[in-house]
Amino acid sequence: MFGKTLIVLGVLLVVTGVILLYAPWLVSWFGRLPGDIRIERDGGSVFIPITSMVIVSLVVSLILNIFFRQ
Repeated sequence: MFGKTLIVLGVLLVVTGVILLYAPWLVSWFGRLPGDIRIERDGGSVFIPITSMVIVSLVVSLILNIFFRQ
């Protein structure tokens, strides 16, 4: 079971890497959604991607439920 999980995670990482490398326009929305907080000042900046992380969490939960449903 642990080996199967590692294989699935490895495949997901490879697919994500290929998408980021060859199709960056597919993920250009990340961090620019309503609800993502970006504060920029002279001394530095703070970025809190609340909405983007909620969407990522939902997608990961959906994928894991599909793979590990019994």
